[in-house]
Amino acid sequence: MGFFDRFAGKKPEAAPPAASEAETAAASAAAGGVIPRLAAAREKLEAKDLPAALAIYEEVLTAAGDRADVLVAISGDLGANGHVAEIAELIAPRYDADRHGPATGLNLLQAYIVMRNPDAAQHVLDILFALNRPELEDRLHGFSNAIAELINERHSPLDPGAVGAVAAVPKVAMISISKPIWFYGLEAMAAQLLPPKEGRLRRIAFGQLAVLGYPDVGEAMAKPEDELGVLSRALPLWFTETFYFSTAYSPIAALGVMNRPAAPSHHMVFGAEWTVEHLRQLADSTDGGLDYILTGALSAAAGEYEVVLRVWEVKKFRERKTFNVRWTAATADTVLAQLHADVRAFMEWSPAGAALAYRPPAQPRAWLDTLGASVGLFLVEKSILPKEQLVAPAAALAHAAERAAGGEMEALAFLTLRARMTKLGVAAAPAGVALMTSPLVTEAAGRLA
Repeated sequence: MGFFDRFAGKKPEAAPPAASEAETAAASAAAGGVIPRLAAAREKLEAKDLPAALAIYEEVLTAAGDRADVLVAISGDLGANGHVAEIAELIAPRYDADRHGPATGLNLLQAYIVMRNPDAAQHVLDILFALNRPELEDRLHGFSNAIAELINERHSPLDPGAVGAVAAVPKVAMISISKPIWFYGLEAMAAQLLPPKEGRLRRIAFGQLAVLGYPDVGEAMAKPEDELGVLSRALPLWFTETFYFSTAYSPIAALGVMNRPAAPSHHMVFGAEWTVEHLRQLADSTDGGLDYILTGALSAAAGEYEVVLRVWEVKKFRERKTFNVRWTAATADTVLAQLHADVRAFMEWSPAGAALAYRPPAQPRAWLDTLGASVGLFLVEKSILPKEQLVAPAAALAHAAERAAGGEMEALAFLTLRARMTKLGVAAAPAGVALMTSPLVTEAAGRLA
């Protein structure tokens, strides 16, 4: 069940090199050992010497090209360094899913998606589905949605009135949120609310999470956001807020907005996890670069929710840590609080000194709803999204009001949420809301009145 089975009837056999060349290459790899040679090739890639790396890979593949670990290592290192075309060239002719397993196939699949080749990607996807591996199904469905988007773009009619074809192509804009979302509107109090940022800081981005399991991602995006859509943005915002209140980090949340020609913009829904190429684009487009990126995916079935978070080291584009948790409505606060604590511990988070002391929320699930409502209103206020994208703003404000007495951040979030809704005229302010009593909250309430 090799990659070229569908197109060639059987796996093509490469013409053998001259005996002396094959023997020399095999002897070189055998003498030095496969693992050291792979490490040497990785060093060449990191030094931007692709030809030298490819020469080493040819040696290794001649000697050990049917080993699953060799194929996954080469495809992974090439992908991590942005050389996706070389994955297709070197790995596709050798890949057999039955012998080599799914890991190399997933790397190959991602390469074809980045290369915007839906036909080749679809064939790899079919091969991986045929392995009947239940643990891969959610991820494969995410890739299926990504391929569908590529096919849709290829067949979508262009607007004859547009200036050039590019104007008619939907585009994803990445919005960077660099401070706690509830802070916007209180910029005059920055020195009182936010800790100073000094010295060499670790730059970390929290990417919008993919949502797995939508039958049609395009249809999901056309509708106002649902619960998983809110969480896909709120979780990165929560971690951005947390890491802003740290002595060591300068964080951003990276959220997507889909801009379509002659149609209102709307929240982006990612149907598959971000690839290394996406990480590279984010790092390259961020002022000052990035040291770490946290990505992941959400899914839900039968009342149970699951989130997978991945911590990436940008220097080598390697995955450092994976967090995977499940919760129900009854366990959400406990599980999310533990996840939050585990991420802080792994990243060696330490609190920064500020007049407003950071305290993790007592009810994380409700706090995520407040953050989700806050960013939606923020984007509407900035004319990035239309009001139609907002879902039940009055209910979101009422829920935030219920928690406004529980802490300073909860009170500040309610105040900026209420001020933004009043300004936009989307919900009436509830009366008689009890706020946390503190000088900071009192001053903020006066400024936003």
